Amino acid sequence: QVQVVESGGGLVQAGGSLRLSCAASGRTFTNYGMGWFRRPPGKEREFVAAIKWSRSTTYYTDSVKGRFTILGDYAKNTVDLQMNSLKPEDTAVYYCATRSAYSPYLYQSVDGYDSWGQGTQVTVSS
Repeated sequence: QVQVVESGGGLVQAGGSLRLSCAASGRTFTNYGMGWFRRPPGKEREFVAAIKWSRSTTYYTDSVKGRFTILGDYAKNTVDLQMNSLKPEDTAVYYCATRSAYSPYLYQSVDGYDSWGQGTQVTVSS
């Protein structure tokens, strides 16, 4: 079993920055990668960014490219999400997840992850 804990959310003005952190513990020796998702108010959970440990390949949704950076440490099973130039539409609950086994789903898919954190609120004011 894998435990996932996020931290670092908060309230920030548009144009500001926040850094989210995530740590996975427990049975992480088969961890293939980690990802960040978010649930905006009244919407479904959506993909934000992910990292595949092999070759440190990263993935981003188009709306955050050039503004967000995912930074992972495979040895520590941690992943941060540096968010710059934040916009009000980035307001959401942000979730971290681990991909602890082989999955046929893409890294951008919610179904590709098996352990999730409780989420951390990010609010961007205009």
